Amino acid sequence: MGSVREGSGPLLAVHAHPDDETLSTGALLAAWAAAGAPVTVVTCTRGERGEVIDTPGHPTGLGHLEGDGPALAAHRERELAAALRALGVGDQVFLDDVGAPRGAGERYEDSGMAWVAPGVAGPSGDAPPTAFARAPLDEAATRLAAVVRDRRPAVVVTYDAGGGYGHPDHVRAHAVTVRALELAADPGARVPGRPWAGAQRWEPVVAESRLRSARRSLADDPGARRLVAEDGLTLPDPEEPLPPVAVADVVLDDLARRGRLVAVDTTAVLDRVVGALRAHATQVQHVTAVPTGATTGATTGLGADVVGRYALSNGVLAPLLARETYAVRDVPAPVGSAR
Repeated sequence: MGSVREGSGPLLAVHAHPDDETLSTGALLAAWAAAGAPVTVVTCTRGERGEVIDTPGHPTGLGHLEGDGPALAAHRERELAAALRALGVGDQVFLDDVGAPRGAGERYEDSGMAWVAPGVAGPSGDAPPTAFARAPLDEAATRLAAVVRDRRPAVVVTYDAGGGYGHPDHVRAHAVTVRALELAADPGARVPGRPWAGAQRWEPVVAESRLRSARRSLADDPGARRLVAEDGLTLPDPEEPLPPVAVADVVLDDLARRGRLVAVDTTAVLDRVVGALRAHATQVQHVTAVPTGATTGATTGLGADVVGRYALSNGVLAPLLARETYAVRDVPAPVGSAR
């Protein structure tokens, strides 16, 4: 299994909404920035349709923003900026600002989602006409390809084809990224800048056994049980079907044998990741770093693979793992610009 090394070249991360960059790739972004290499985050929407956490256990005073798309978008832009500062990332662009900027009424908007199974999302059924999930593929991909040609990254990271957990904007971000890399490499594509074919594409993955084990360990954590009792949170069910980001162990073992699996040490940048998670206060709650090995005070009950916990607006506690893992995927050769 490979690891992030200083001098790995520029990194470009493509994410659907503010907070995804931290939740999905926080340790990678922080480690890359700490190594002194350039990091760019492309954000496809401003999270206009997100839920807002404002509860007695996590009071933000911002519950009124839920349902007010423009106001929530403006606030989440500020949360994103604070999170990127915590991670050490200084270069961020919104996809709809690339090239000819779209007007305020023509931005790529959050498509919304509906829970279709525990921890798995699907389309909401009422996405607006400007929803990112409805954006013409080549229109969005051409914008992203222009960023690729300009930044010339060594690695482009985004979601797997299932969008991590199925959100339609995540699924679209994957498709847009794959197409953008084709266009960026195609000398005949109508994309500004010189062609660039020097990027690997990485996708976050986690072994099924690791995720189930980490979920079980939360039930043994006194702090987690206290949150469940006092703040009405829920422990995750380790036996329920897992989201697409979870991959069978045998598949990851094969990737590792072929040198196609990369690990990032979360513990080395844990303070940065925790700070970034806390910056997204409307979306993430009860962010806690948990000591590993020798502990102070009561034993946490968590294994060494879990270094923290948090919950989203669904109130289900989630483990923060000691390392992030990424599958290195093939980047197809350019096949022409018409699609």
